[in-house]
Amino acid sequence: MEAETAPSRSISAHWRGALAAGHHMLARAARLALDIALPTLCVSCREPVDGEGVCAACWARLSFIAPPYCPRLGIPFVYDPGPDMLSMKAIASPPAYHRARAAVRYDDVARTLVHSLKYQDRTDLAPAMGRWMARAGRELLSEADMLVPVPLHWRRAWRRRYNQSGALARVIERQTGVKVKGDVLRRLRATEQQIGLSRAQRATNVQGAFQVSADRQAEVQGRRIVLIDDVLTSGATLDACARALLRAKAAQVDALVFARVVETGSRPI
Repeated sequence: MEAETAPSRSISAHWRGALAAGHHMLARAARLALDIALPTLCVSCREPVDGEGVCAACWARLSFIAPPYCPRLGIPFVYDPGPDMLSMKAIASPPAYHRARAAVRYDDVARTLVHSLKYQDRTDLAPAMGRWMARAGRELLSEADMLVPVPLHWRRAWRRRYNQSGALARVIERQTGVKVKGDVLRRLRATEQQIGLSRAQRATNVQGAFQVSADRQAEVQGRRIVLIDDVLTSGATLDACARALLRAKAAQVDALVFARVVETGSRPI
């Protein structure tokens, strides 16, 4: 009986493979036709680009953050003060998270990338942005047990249909193997947009807005966690998230973002 059924299985497998190959070829042809009809444009200057949304000229205008920088907050220094020198901000107002790193400064091109990902459904930008973040956060990620994207309130998530921080976290997961735990941290209430608020108003706006559910605390306890977000401005949102995770007994919380606001002339103390 086995000898009789083997050929039919082989034929079935052959046709399945042929159909899959045909489907793949049709999909590639459709993508090629779409690229010819609607060439990808640079999100910053709107010139045609062959790649992931940023032309070579605008890529060169991105200000990638590299040492020397504050080992605590990742703020770039204007000169190299030597190892272990902290920035004035890290000493005067240390956050709840242990360390922060960012891929780029929040300049014009970075702002366009963030807004396109966040508000214009340009999820195709996440792979490049996430790879740059993974490179900038190598030190943090090598010690991490999990990635936790900064959560949206459910109503905002429903309107946007996706969380941009979650999209970046999933790219970093693929790059590093560190698992994303997108549901251990919840946003309890819908906060105001932070844009336009002062530093003090930002901190008040997100105070008590995040929580680790009681049934998820075991997953957090004793773990080294890297928070993922798109932009670090005052750090208030990341600080509030870190406090919630530390209350749930996380061993350490670091922060990794795509872009951070950098005050000109940052100096060590």
